[in-house]
Amino acid sequence: MASVTTWMRLEPGCRNPDMSTGLQGRIYDPLWLLARQWQMGEFQGEDNGSPAIARFEAESARLTRFHAGAIKLNTAIEAPKFDAQLPLETIVEREQVRPAGATSPQCLRLAVEAGLHFLRVLELQLNSHRYRDGFTRRFALKATTEDLDGDSRSYLNLMAGRCLDGRQLYSEIAPGPTGKISLPLELEVVADDEAAVEQAVRVWRRWYEQLFSEPDGAGSCWLAERLEYAFSVATRFPETELVLTAQEYSAGNLDWYHFDAGGDNSLGAANDDANTNIVKTVIPAPVTFRGAPAQRFWEFEDAQVDFGSVNARSEDLAHLLLVEFTLNYGNDWFVIPVDLPVGSACRTRSLVVTNTFGERFVIPSPLAAGETYSAWRMFRNSELRNPGDRLFAGEELFLPPTLVKSIESRPIEEVLFLRDEMANMAWAVERVIESPIGSPLNRFEQKGDTSPPSLEPRELPVYKLASDVPDNWVPLMPVRRNDHLRLRRARMLEVDQPNQLISAVGQILNPTQGGLDIFEEEIPREGIRVIRHYQLARWHDGSTHLWIGRTKKIGRGEGSSGLKFDTLEQ
Repeated sequence: MASVTTWMRLEPGCRNPDMSTGLQGRIYDPLWLLARQWQMGEFQGEDNGSPAIARFEAESARLTRFHAGAIKLNTAIEAPKFDAQLPLETIVEREQVRPAGATSPQCLRLAVEAGLHFLRVLELQLNSHRYRDGFTRRFALKATTEDLDGDSRSYLNLMAGRCLDGRQLYSEIAPGPTGKISLPLELEVVADDEAAVEQAVRVWRRWYEQLFSEPDGAGSCWLAERLEYAFSVATRFPETELVLTAQEYSAGNLDWYHFDAGGDNSLGAANDDANTNIVKTVIPAPVTFRGAPAQRFWEFEDAQVDFGSVNARSEDLAHLLLVEFTLNYGNDWFVIPVDLPVGSACRTRSLVVTNTFGERFVIPSPLAAGETYSAWRMFRNSELRNPGDRLFAGEELFLPPTLVKSIESRPIEEVLFLRDEMANMAWAVERVIESPIGSPLNRFEQKGDTSPPSLEPRELPVYKLASDVPDNWVPLMPVRRNDHLRLRRARMLEVDQPNQLISAVGQILNPTQGGLDIFEEEIPREGIRVIRHYQLARWHDGSTHLWIGRTKKIGRGEGSSGLKFDTLEQ
């Protein structure tokens, strides 16, 4: 049977070995193409040249001062030096991680792991004797009589007396005034091994001190009354001092728009040497994006953007204007690369553009171009002078030393602030706190008896002064302070034990300085959540930073504690 499959082979045949004719791209009807260009309006344009060369002159000033906490307007202080060697989020958010004393019931797991790491460092030294058991007996983890949760108590019972306490080792073996480390006699270190053991102690102490990024005594940026961070940075230009203040930083991602110009504030940077002149001569490049309209009418786009899926209604004017700008005027913008140091402010002196006809044009700033163009305010920090009066400051471009991304752990402490309209008060609900071994501990489950009340009827009604409220619900009572309404942290009275008060346990509701008086407007009807968690990030120089920070987020609406007074229970 004959096959129905047919094979055909097509081969191009070139009659002329010279390929110049095919490369010419001849057009057989150029008049139609010119008419099409005229019909589409491509010939309607001004006789202008394209930018060919741009000369950019500016001055850059790196940040030299840092002030932790809020600052009032028209204030002059002498702030500490700042060199931008650490991410700004780390400096602002970090708090104490290691316990202050060796007998603290906190950070038990850190104490054990630090002790184990010291033993590993000690084993790397070429000693003639083994001192592992001697160090373990001398600095053994001790049991405590503190009231711990079940997991922490089990962990302590397992490790007490068997593991080395790194907290005690760090506090007792430290370099003296001369830098010499004195080893306890109980360790029985021979003379030939003293240098190696001292070197192990120095290496371990350096690791223990650099494991976490902790405050250096410059003060805390956390405002307990606002439940957010506040700080200021400053630098000096030749004719003025620039102070930038972040008054409401709480989202966890710091950027240039969190800063406002500090008005007439001064942080003592008037005499700092921070200026660097920048002069660049570059070729401007058109601003493009994927799927941008082609600059020529006979060129097809690559269809990287689906403009048909743009979801914009008739009232979305900003959205529609952005789409129209990218479609009609996107090819009118050019960009020039300028390298700026991280953690600096840049002020442009001049921009001279030379076009393809050799003409030079000085591009003025929007402020110098007249009142019509002075409303252009992209990437300009605003100036907060009076409440509700926000003005725009100078022409500085601020490049803060901030992170792009950080890794966050699960919350080690979480507090939910909410309104209780039935009780006419506010509450701070401690949902999660940090246990002594560093693990998240459910505050509601921390109370031993969580069984529901008995539903059996009683013979006689029982009078109760107040109904029971969970121990993790901390009341916030309204008080008047300096013509402002504050919500002050209070304590609940144990109903069954009149002489016992229920207090907050976590660090968020127990600030290190003073009490907790929160501004009334900081807790809206939808409530807020304040979270403490570990954060890990890598800086541009390759260094790794680990710290504990706080984040404020939107809550879950109003709540009810069920608090009632003077009730009868049947």
